[in-house]
Amino acid sequence: MSKKPYSWLTGAVLEEHSRRKHKVVGEYIARYLAVRCQLPQQSRFRLAIVDGFAGGGRYKCGSPGSPLIFINELRAAAEQFNIKRQAEGMSPLDIECLLVLNDFDEDTIELLKKNAAPLIAEISANVPRLHLRVEYRNEKFDELYPEVKQLLERGSYHNVLFNLDQCGTGSVEINTIGNIVASFTSVEIFYTFGIQTLLTFLHQTDRATLAKQLAPFGVNASDLSQLDGLMSKDTWLGAAERLVFESFRKCASYVSPFSIHNPDGWRYWLIHFANSVRARQEYNNVLHQNSSTQAHYGRSGLHMLSYDPSEADSMLYLFDETGRAEARKQLHDDIPRLITNYGDAIPVGDFYASIYNATPAHMLDINSAIIENPDLEVITEQGGGERRKANTIKTGDILRLKQQRSFFPIFFNDQNGRGKK
Repeated sequence: MSKKPYSWLTGAVLEEHSRRKHKVVGEYIARYLAVRCQLPQQSRFRLAIVDGFAGGGRYKCGSPGSPLIFINELRAAAEQFNIKRQAEGMSPLDIECLLVLNDFDEDTIELLKKNAAPLIAEISANVPRLHLRVEYRNEKFDELYPEVKQLLERGSYHNVLFNLDQCGTGSVEINTIGNIVASFTSVEIFYTFGIQTLLTFLHQTDRATLAKQLAPFGVNASDLSQLDGLMSKDTWLGAAERLVFESFRKCASYVSPFSIHNPDGWRYWLIHFANSVRARQEYNNVLHQNSSTQAHYGRSGLHMLSYDPSEADSMLYLFDETGRAEARKQLHDDIPRLITNYGDAIPVGDFYASIYNATPAHMLDINSAIIENPDLEVITEQGGGERRKANTIKTGDILRLKQQRSFFPIFFNDQNGRGKK
């Protein structure tokens, strides 16, 4: 069920969907470092990045692969942060990073070493605030992971990023994903999964074979009853796709269900796993900076998985301005409806934590929908006043329904977006 891997030695061709994926991951790493290194009192930040399917480093066209993208973003962050800190009279910041680069093909790793060496040497000579330790490995990732886990634990790395850009579906087991998420204090995973590759070979009429095909992805035989009675092939495949995603969603607090938008080729998920709501917020925001790079099949409000798979084409959310406008419209109704599940008020931080596994919306669209809604108000943490601008909302504020409402009854509570009368 795996697709043919790149031939790095003869010159790997960088396809457009891979270029888009690299852009998303690179921008997210830049934002990740900016968020984690913003405290004025901070003088050191430690992290580890594990690239489980690293490749040879450069494509035939000369564009960098993921390992060089990580190195370049780390360098840019160390230089830019310290220029800014010096200008503002702040103490300098040292970034320490353990970079584990693995590929199953030995020749590919040797090529990666050659491509990475000039960048690493230049950093060592000219970027004293970036301390980069690079470890190369040449194994199957699931066999390598126990060793990597021990390496990270011995080094007391709490901030960990995994990039698992496998070909197809079979190189990283779902149990490995769950173990990674459970093992580190602050961990995030980028995980490529060839969902169309899987769906193409599923046996719709042979239940025993179907159970064996889906078992490695955490789908139990009892779950397959949800596929019974679905006559349309598209509807059946949509339901099977959702079963697989529901298994992945059990691995972390926040799991993105977004697909690379590649209509002319194989469709696959670039799944982001995290336990931090802030990580999910920033990931959503990066996706909106790359409209039409990724897609989400479903609603754009707070119930994004409430959709009919047979209508997926008409519910394609592309993170563009049209999608954002539709999201704001749905959020106008969804947010007050959610608050009624808690009563009439909820801390903003708790509100964010409750919604970000159920929305592709941009953080500013969510905050704007709150401020612009006549039935909602945001009270400052000290209770001293009401927020008037979307960009001023803080996690410690209180989000509540106004006593005098323009439209919504207090007893509406329908999870599917229909008010009760």
